Amino acid sequence: MQLIPAIDLKDGKCVRLTQGDIKRMDVFSDNPVSVAKKWESLGAGIIHVVDLDGAFTGNTINLETIKKILDAVKIPIQLGGGIRSLDTIEKYIKMGISRVVIGTAAVKNPKLVKETVELYGERIIVGIDARNEKVTIKGWVETSPVNCYELAREMEQIGVKRIIFTDVSKDGMMEGPNIKSIKKMLKQTTLKVIASGGISSIEDIMALKQIDDDNLEGVIVGKALYTQKIDYKRTQKLLEEGD
Repeated sequence: MQLIPAIDLKDGKCVRLTQGDIKRMDVFSDNPVSVAKKWESLGAGIIHVVDLDGAFTGNTINLETIKKILDAVKIPIQLGGGIRSLDTIEKYIKMGISRVVIGTAAVKNPKLVKETVELYGERIIVGIDARNEKVTIKGWVETSPVNCYELAREMEQIGVKRIIFTDVSKDGMMEGPNIKSIKKMLKQTTLKVIASGGISSIEDIMALKQIDDDNLEGVIVGKALYTQKIDYKRTQKLLEEGD
């Protein structure tokens, strides 16, 4: 299981939100490029970048910062936030983004997901962000009536191979992940799952690893890394020792 550091961008800065609430934001760095280089130097195999401004507005607000990150590191970048059109997806892939994460559009425009999966295969990931099993959209500001497990099955049917599954109520709370919902998602589909939300300690990560499902291929960690509650190198080593 891979430990994936997150860089959330707001106004060109590296930040973390609590439960996706813009009013509960901590700024961790004014220089996201140096943050990306740090994670690369510590051995990260991929970095998860989120354009929060894009998620809220649907526009590519942090484009220049994203370009600078791509230029600064050699490891793959996985990008989400406001990616709701084929033009945007094509632009990011041409820039060198390895994986594009589609969230809101998976609910609003599943045809777009199908079309892009046919074009780009596993470079397309669907982000399923849920609160009480209902999918949240537009930067988690709105809650749709769509059930998260039903959406996962629908995405699987149209050719998606991998999802990022986030329990919004857990994100940034440092209270541990929703193990029950992650297990349920793994049972409901054959999709590869990257878990996200609530990771606060090495114990949380090892609890995920104990699920012992090959389809649980990674975990995204943000605040716990930035507040030094999790040491990246030590944790990744522990994960690798069990493989």
